[in-house]
Amino acid sequence: MKRNKVIAGNWKLHKSNTEAQQLANQIKIRSTDIKNTDIILCPPFTALTVIYDVVKDSAIGLGAQNMYWEKSGAFTGEINAEMIKSTGAGYVIIGHSERRQYFAETDETVNKKIKAALDEGLKPIVCVGESLDQRETGITAQIIETQVTGALAGLNEQQMAEIIIAYEPVWAIGTGKTASPEQAQEVHAQIRSLVNKQFGDAVSENIRIQYGGSVKAENAEILLSQPDIDGALVGGACLKAETFLPIIQAAEKL
Repeated sequence: MKRNKVIAGNWKLHKSNTEAQQLANQIKIRSTDIKNTDIILCPPFTALTVIYDVVKDSAIGLGAQNMYWEKSGAFTGEINAEMIKSTGAGYVIIGHSERRQYFAETDETVNKKIKAALDEGLKPIVCVGESLDQRETGITAQIIETQVTGALAGLNEQQMAEIIIAYEPVWAIGTGKTASPEQAQEVHAQIRSLVNKQFGDAVSENIRIQYGGSVKAENAEILLSQPDIDGALVGGACLKAETFLPIIQAAEKL
């Protein structure tokens, strides 16, 4: 089944508002010929409204990098789904490996965040992936199953239609290492099978599963040509238009 590719750029802790505006403008101007690939920009919270003003009249989507599941309260420094939605953003990354590693996120908190995002009408980009130790000890499939089933617990078929899953092997994030196309495809196929088991054929056939982990122009086409890889969650290469756009163009060709 052909699914539209989706390329998301996770800017992480980069770009002042001025820099963010400039980059978003460059991407917008140079992607006007992209028709069959969804583009999502995920800047820091501080730049969401700035970038919304740039992309609001285009096909480019806007997403946040994280959120908290409570609607309000004494949670200093946190941002909820309603606040994100008010900036014009339509997506939110949830459960990124860096959030799990540095900020103690768990499958349970990821699940809470997904439900809160969906309740507010945001589309979650849900991240799963194994560490190098876990891959080397042969438990990748077990880790992926635990994370996928934990993250998606209690959701229904209608909610699943709003979700994107991103497989990001932790050992390939920011390291320059990339899972081989075969390694990535194997895990993507497993994720689709797990979704099928929980939610049935229609959901598993339609859900889009991105690959994340040192994606760049040189490897984008071979990764994106795998049957169960429906896009990319791009880190370092999304911080410049000249390195991000070739990835989008590679997706558009497929």
